[in-house]
Amino acid sequence: MIDVQALAKSYGEVPVFRQVSLRIAAGEFVVLIGESGVGKSTLLNCISGLEEVDTGSVAFRGRSITALDADARSLWRREHLGFVFQAFHVLPHLSVADNVALPLLLLGRPDPSRVASMLERVGLSALGARWPAQLSGGQLQRVALARALVHRPALVLADEPTGNLDPVQAVRTLELLAASVREEGSACLLVTHAPAAARLADRVLQLQSDGVVDVAD
Repeated sequence: MIDVQALAKSYGEVPVFRQVSLRIAAGEFVVLIGESGVGKSTLLNCISGLEEVDTGSVAFRGRSITALDADARSLWRREHLGFVFQAFHVLPHLSVADNVALPLLLLGRPDPSRVASMLERVGLSALGARWPAQLSGGQLQRVALARALVHRPALVLADEPTGNLDPVQAVRTLELLAASVREEGSACLLVTHAPAAARLADRVLQLQSDGVVDVAD
């Protein structure tokens, strides 16, 4: 589904990582760990095309994403990617339900029943009419998760999606994410420090400055 080869990224003269290669198959739930500052969030941004890379390539179903221009990458993300951001990026001027519905609306495929189903799955079915300002951090994170999954994306990237959740809700959220990925046949790369994620993962990878290594069970 996604094939990353020899990716390198730096900011000016400061290198972030180099020689990062990984592949994730359809239906595979992969966890990425690494020390703080090693570039885990940056790697997700590079895979999604939100940030340019210095060298290397990212291919989705055999199609080069790094070769696309900014507009084409944006259209690709809209159709194929679900991204759970660490900072939520929930739109404050839209209700909870409208935030979750947004990916479907952008694709011209409105589906209120699908939105209602996703809100129920993340435990927010009673809060669809509320505004983001009326929600807690944990609730906002669950809105972001529902929005990322609502259009059944082929690729899911998640950046610390349980960072604002209590331990019980964190486990439920990870279980939901893993189940959704496997049900829909998506590929998922999850950045997290949550121990429960490793137990649910098909593989655990560790990002280092000079590449990615598999973590033994």
